[in-house]
Amino acid sequence: MSNQRILLIGPTGQVGWELQRCVQPLYDVFAVGRTPTKVAQAFIDLADPDSIRRVIREIKPTIILNAAAYTAVDKAEQESELAHTINGTAPGILAEESLRLKSLLIHYSTDYVFDGSHSQPYIETDAVNPLCVYGTSKLAGEQAICAVGGHYFIFRTAWVYGLRGKNFLLTMQRLAKERDELKIVADQIGAPTWSRMIAQATTLILAQLRSPLYSLDIEGLSGIYNLTSAGQTNWYEFAKAIIAQLDKQPRMLPITTAEYPTPAKRPAYSVLSNTKLTQTFGINLPTWDKALEVCLG
Repeated sequence: MSNQRILLIGPTGQVGWELQRCVQPLYDVFAVGRTPTKVAQAFIDLADPDSIRRVIREIKPTIILNAAAYTAVDKAEQESELAHTINGTAPGILAEESLRLKSLLIHYSTDYVFDGSHSQPYIETDAVNPLCVYGTSKLAGEQAICAVGGHYFIFRTAWVYGLRGKNFLLTMQRLAKERDELKIVADQIGAPTWSRMIAQATTLILAQLRSPLYSLDIEGLSGIYNLTSAGQTNWYEFAKAIIAQLDKQPRMLPITTAEYPTPAKRPAYSVLSNTKLTQTFGINLPTWDKALEVCLG
């Protein structure tokens, strides 16, 4: 797998921004986004099939990294059609074009494809049952890619945060400065995952695929993999760990999901098992608290 060109979709997002910095030293990277920026070399509209096909056919990538998505979970309840177009239809078109080029497609999905009824970590083959439009749209994207086939990896991740964009970490840091008291949901369980860890794990997998030291069969390995930090926590404990690193310490109160209703219903438990990822690629992400410590260090 030499002379590889990566088409990176979504270079300004949390995962995309980290991906570009991880893969840039190793590959010829062509980044495209929905708006012209310093890091996006061209425009792509995931709501427009013609735009997707045109860009891929012009670039002719050997690897497609789709780090873009409709991620406004609550807003998706009112913008169902747009969410499904970007999260459900577009990945299928990416898969079709990837198959035509015999390239590798890497796509990121979510723990929200599950309903949270489990009490132990979900594995990739567990029954899916999304509770909201966002989860349903992301599941549609997974199914579209799998239906097309070819060479692909779908990485399900969860509770993604980072030092850029909009996420729980940055929201807590901002609210801690603005308020003296914070009420945080304590009955939703998951594994906060730093976007840089997702990008680094992806890059390690790509390095294995191109290295003669590994005898990995892309076709045989194609499928869905969970990719999250190890361990588990709740939003309240996650918030406490974030706030502990700040000078200003507001009072913090744990509350229930019922006390903080949102338009989109979230799974109460969405911890994902990373056993398949470890057995296949030998990759273990650190526990969520260790990763957070490094992120804020």
